[in-house]
Amino acid sequence: MSREDRFRERYKSGRTPWDIGKPDFNLVEVVTRLPIPGCRALDIGCGTGDNSVWLAQHGFEVTGTDTSDIALEKAKEKASAAKVACNFIFADFLNDKIEGAPFGFAFDRGCFHSFTSEGEREKFARNVAAHLEKTGLWLTLAGNADEDRTGPGPPQLTAGDIVSAVEPCFEVLSLISSHFGSNHPNPPRVWRCLMRKRNAT
Repeated sequence: MSREDRFRERYKSGRTPWDIGKPDFNLVEVVTRLPIPGCRALDIGCGTGDNSVWLAQHGFEVTGTDTSDIALEKAKEKASAAKVACNFIFADFLNDKIEGAPFGFAFDRGCFHSFTSEGEREKFARNVAAHLEKTGLWLTLAGNADEDRTGPGPPQLTAGDIVSAVEPCFEVLSLISSHFGSNHPNPPRVWRCLMRKRNAT
């Protein structure tokens, strides 16, 4: 079963612990504290759209992509209920070009970290850069391999895994240890990495 098919099956069965019904606080903190002004934004692996809707509510022109049609339908319903305009697209981000580029800001919560090979992560980073305007920003939330885990959880990367994949295309502005926004009392640890596209890419 392909990675895309696995996610479709998870949404179909409802086994989606990452779908917390609200925007991830890491996104909210980064956007509001910098702040990042409203611009065209790309939400990669947007799921059921909570982060996309929040961005749209805060002045961003949002395009969200996912490989689950079930998740995208829910995302459209949430945007409609919130009375905001978001453009949700069924797409395989690793291989597809997304309409609306260039974007000023890209966000992914657990999409980048789902690629197990270094080559795929490097390709993902190159594709993010290709969709961003000059000096555009990318915020990724990736499972943190510094966490000692005994049970199931999101994929985990080391800080080195992230930096080696993104460095050719991005300048790392901050890389901090945090935790995922979650409905569970002990949320999994996360790397919160904010990057700026390099001028040469």
